[in-house]
Amino acid sequence: MIAKTEEDFNGLKEIGKICGAIRDELVQRAKPGITTKELDEFAGEMFEKAGAQSAPKGEYDFPGYTCISVNEEVAHGIPGKRVIQEGDLVNIDVSGSKNGYFADTGISIVVGKGDKMLQKICDVVKEAFDAGLEKAKPGSKKSALGKAVNNVAKQHDLTVIKNLTGHGVGRSIHEAPDHIFNYYSRWDDEILKDGMVIAFEPFISTLEEEVLQSDDGWTFFTDESFVAQYEHTIILTKEGPIITTL
Repeated sequence: MIAKTEEDFNGLKEIGKICGAIRDELVQRAKPGITTKELDEFAGEMFEKAGAQSAPKGEYDFPGYTCISVNEEVAHGIPGKRVIQEGDLVNIDVSGSKNGYFADTGISIVVGKGDKMLQKICDVVKEAFDAGLEKAKPGSKKSALGKAVNNVAKQHDLTVIKNLTGHGVGRSIHEAPDHIFNYYSRWDDEILKDGMVIAFEPFISTLEEEVLQSDDGWTFFTDESFVAQYEHTIILTKEGPIITTL
């Protein structure tokens, strides 16, 4: 969407704050011994208290309030009986709506003390996000964000996932622009507009550049890699990007 009115900005900021708070609370609760289902149920309680709705459940009938992915799972992991262990790589992705406005945010973390490479990709994906954020302004080409992400990955001898992308958001959970790639694509030269609302979400990988889809019809995973994601909902303005999900 293109945010134009004070109502737009306030609505986007409100749901962004709610999703960000749920994300942060789940990060704090992601300790060894808890199940992904237990985390998700707490998210459901937070959505209800905030008068908001889970976007995956409400829009797509996803079997959970949030997407929680562990280790080989990259995105859209279904909350269930899986018990989080010390050293696990966990991705928590929270998206929701309130009063017709949507937000989407996610982060990958290492639970407790884990492999140094896992912490590295979590650090690098945040660096890649920050590099792309510098390009996120009206008048820039959308491809500049992906180029920045890929450049950071290369600097650290890592790669990006090419078949998962960012997207537009605002009045629905997925809208135009359909794709914000994690790499430079010459034909992807759309000009970013003032007020445009996007979910910018780099994915940094230790090896593979594509994810596969599980037989459950939801979960994306890799065979030989670990992947970290970092995502915020952003309103692009001439004065600078507004991150609604901090």
